[in-house]
Amino acid sequence: MDRTPPPLLLATLLSSALFSSPLLAWEKDRTYPITLLHTNDHHGHFWQNELGEYGLAAQKTLVDEIRKQVKNQGGVLLLLSGGDVNTGVPESDLMFAEPDFKGMSKIGYDAMAIGNHEFDHSLKTLRKQQKWASFPFISANIYNKKSGKRLFKPYALFTRQKIKIAVIGLTTQDTVKSGRPRHFDNITFTSPTDEVRHLVEHLKKNQKPDIIIAATHMGHYAPSSGEHAEDDVDLAKALPPGTLDIIVGGHTQQALCMNDYGKEITDYVPGMPCKPDRQNGTWIVQANEWGRYVGRADFTFRNGELKLVNYQLIPVNLKKAVRPQNGEARYAFFTSEIRQDPGMIKLLGPWQEKSERILMQKIGELKGELVGDRQRVRSEQTNLSRLVLTSQMALTGADFAVINGGGVRTTLHEGDITRRDTLLVLPFRNQVAYIDLTGKEAADYISAVAIKPSGTGYYAQFANVTFTLKGNKASDIAIKGKAIQYDKVYRLATLDAIASGGIGYPRLDDKPGYVNTGKGDADTLADFIQTHSPVNSEQWQPGRIL
Repeated sequence: MDRTPPPLLLATLLSSALFSSPLLAWEKDRTYPITLLHTNDHHGHFWQNELGEYGLAAQKTLVDEIRKQVKNQGGVLLLLSGGDVNTGVPESDLMFAEPDFKGMSKIGYDAMAIGNHEFDHSLKTLRKQQKWASFPFISANIYNKKSGKRLFKPYALFTRQKIKIAVIGLTTQDTVKSGRPRHFDNITFTSPTDEVRHLVEHLKKNQKPDIIIAATHMGHYAPSSGEHAEDDVDLAKALPPGTLDIIVGGHTQQALCMNDYGKEITDYVPGMPCKPDRQNGTWIVQANEWGRYVGRADFTFRNGELKLVNYQLIPVNLKKAVRPQNGEARYAFFTSEIRQDPGMIKLLGPWQEKSERILMQKIGELKGELVGDRQRVRSEQTNLSRLVLTSQMALTGADFAVINGGGVRTTLHEGDITRRDTLLVLPFRNQVAYIDLTGKEAADYISAVAIKPSGTGYYAQFANVTFTLKGNKASDIAIKGKAIQYDKVYRLATLDAIASGGIGYPRLDDKPGYVNTGKGDADTLADFIQTHSPVNSEQWQPGRIL
């Protein structure tokens, strides 16, 4: 497989001869301040939320202030994204993240790793998003299957005050599991570690960078977190010590802070001191999600040695609940308020207003709470998942239904429900599908998805199904409260992305009798809520799985 840089980088590589010029070399015994800013897993949050938290307008003000401060102190700055700009907020999703990429360009991002959610849409859409952005999308381990050529630039090169910096992009190999299979017909993902080995050798021979950074969308996993592809820690440990100076990560959406004993702080609160992870001579950073924080790492470079001076996660207008007064909840900033940049408001405001006109239609009311919390929906059966699945059964006349927990993205709270709410719950534009299976086929399917690991997005949510899980086998399977009969026919409702073999679920769309209804899952949920409003959460308690 060809791992040489593609033709698009030829001009950059030809200009690399400049790097060898003594006139551009850093000066011996001089200390160079270098500041690295980073975000990740933006997921469509170009606008502030209802509490006035985060948003690109406040982020721009913060970054501008840091740029000015760094410049006044004689330093240089690099701003990187760990990827996943796409998918999560309906206002952004409707516009295919155009406001997000154009807003990030206005802020002045230098490069972005390609995340798995950049493939929620077709490659054609991703190419359009590249044109909206003024910064490069980089990934070294995504290839065209037929040609063996990379689909994106593998790295970006920067010179800051004679310091040569290479930023290598990497994307999780799990992308093909979590995305729509049809989007990967001619795309393959190779080992990030193998790619880094080859690229570092190439860079050191041809570019001679002083600092090598990996901008990744691979995750920072705990050892007991289940099945996953190579992550940032794996990468750092697999390479010779200090091969990479820094890994700017994403994917697991952590406020990644370590304590003095090298253990991750799992209950991090904005404003607390924060230390990045350090593995095998490589600093690893990650800044939570949604632009809630901007990570800031201040380094010094002297005589070829990079040292970390200070690190912090800067909260972007995050707020905390304070003691209620007169029965009304009040919120206060964790740290000082960051004003919104007027120019950014002018740029993004029209997109926000147009989307709100479409999305804020009331479709029903909710009594109680329907749980779609990320941690719970990926490890236990929830009432919101049951409501979603029931809406799909109502559309298709199915006997039972299955989706993956990672497809449900937020909790619904008591009060009015809008179309926007249903798109927040189901943002991936999947379509409802169904198929008739024999009892034996249904039992095999249930058994195959029942063992998907808890705590991951693959974890299965069921409706009208009960069973006992012992080890890697489901037994005592019942559908609609009755023991499954092998000679009976049962209709299964699911989503087209899952039916096509997505996230490692058994493929169904190549079997006789498979039907894609063509109707979106969010629209199906909206119609069901509208018909059954008011929705009482107590009526949607999930089934019992032992």
